[in-house]
Amino acid sequence: MAKSPAATGSGKTASIKRDSVAAAAVDVARAALLTDIPAEDVGEHLEVVADADRMVTHLFECRNGGYAGWRWAVTLTRAPRAKVVTVAEVVLVPGPEALVAPRWVPWEERVKPGDLMVGTVWPTPADDERLIAGFSGADELTGLADRAPLQPSQWEIGLGRERVLSPVGWLDAARRWHEGDFGPSAAMARSADLNCATCGFLIVIGGPLGQAFGVCAQTMSPADGHVVALDYGCGAHSQVTEEVVVSEVTALTTDELTHDALDLGHS
Repeated sequence: MAKSPAATGSGKTASIKRDSVAAAAVDVARAALLTDIPAEDVGEHLEVVADADRMVTHLFECRNGGYAGWRWAVTLTRAPRAKVVTVAEVVLVPGPEALVAPRWVPWEERVKPGDLMVGTVWPTPADDERLIAGFSGADELTGLADRAPLQPSQWEIGLGRERVLSPVGWLDAARRWHEGDFGPSAAMARSADLNCATCGFLIVIGGPLGQAFGVCAQTMSPADGHVVALDYGCGAHSQVTEEVVVSEVTALTTDELTHDALDLGHS
């Protein structure tokens, strides 16, 4: 839990003059508290803070066990040349040592990669800078009808997709992948002698990212099925081959020139 800043007017403008009439009305402020707050929950008067001209806030100790470090704040004000103050507000505020909830963060900022589960729907903002409008003028492409539905060139220009990656999206993905678990700074890559650029298990991809990344198809690699940086590497590189040791087997021979003498005596 985060601690709150002091609710004692430390951020108030120093030039505000504290109203003497409102500042002296401690009993009025306490009586306003006791109207709705049990007496056992109201402690001693702590201080008075100038909020504006002819407006002050009286702070009282809160003795409620559930609000340790909090303070009762009673704001008093008065009209010009008036001698009677008016209660403007009664609230409970955190003091310097009070425990308060962390700053609220919107849901879309709290969710991190990997949090999505089955059934989760993650909306993409309409103004996401990582995306730009896709190509939709199919009639303007010569011979496009003769191409297969999933022709790579069609996907590169965005045919069939309302939005495609923008340059910002390309760079964002490249930076994330290059710095991730299958980039050159990963522990696996630092311990490998060979990199993916020379590996036969690398599947080449097209587009701008194909100049720096590919897809691993080595089943024994931790990167199998993942996008890998060309300067990533692991111990399952295709050039790591096993040396085959061939032992020469000689023909069996029979020794017919000597013989062993066996003792066949009976005991």
